[in-house]
Amino acid sequence: MNGDDEKVLDTYRSFLLLSEISGDQQLSQRELAKRLGIALGLVNSYLKNLVAKGFIRVNNFPKNRYAYLLTPKGFAEKSRLAYQHLSYFSGLYTVARQDYLKLFKGMAAQGVTSVAFCGIDEVAEIAYLSLKEAGMEMVMAMDTDKAGAKFFDRVVVTPAIGLLSGNHNIVITSFKRGEALREELLRVGVDPGRIYQAGQK
Repeated sequence: MNGDDEKVLDTYRSFLLLSEISGDQQLSQRELAKRLGIALGLVNSYLKNLVAKGFIRVNNFPKNRYAYLLTPKGFAEKSRLAYQHLSYFSGLYTVARQDYLKLFKGMAAQGVTSVAFCGIDEVAEIAYLSLKEAGMEMVMAMDTDKAGAKFFDRVVVTPAIGLLSGNHNIVITSFKRGEALREELLRVGVDPGRIYQAGQK
């Protein structure tokens, strides 16, 4: 990941945190980490940074509970980041939509009718649209971090569990974690010839 990508990811995480905090629920750091799919320590450092900038304030409750509240300055920052990321994600959407459509049409031409997804994030949702357009089916959604969550009509399972159901053609459906997911699949014994990545095969 280059410096520009790191910066985009950094501001995107700040935007997601501000968005979660602006909701009705009072969320602990652990809950925020779970919702955003990032480490607890990372959430802690982001929150400290956002407090220091005056975007959020902390309310103390008994039993060491904290509530994070957006300040007026924080609401303005959330709007600014939303606008900034809209242009970034419209670009991401276009690239991912085209890359996955090309991949799925190529697989369909080889007689493949169904695939398993590995890596569940915003890119996976775009990939799912391309999959449907190519007339194919998703038989499984796999992601160690999101196991138990719902992805369209499927419950997400870990790759180790997913592989027990047979040898599926697996499409990596995350740009950010593509290489890590590929390594995990190889580690649990997936044939490299059954692993597909958009723009690479």
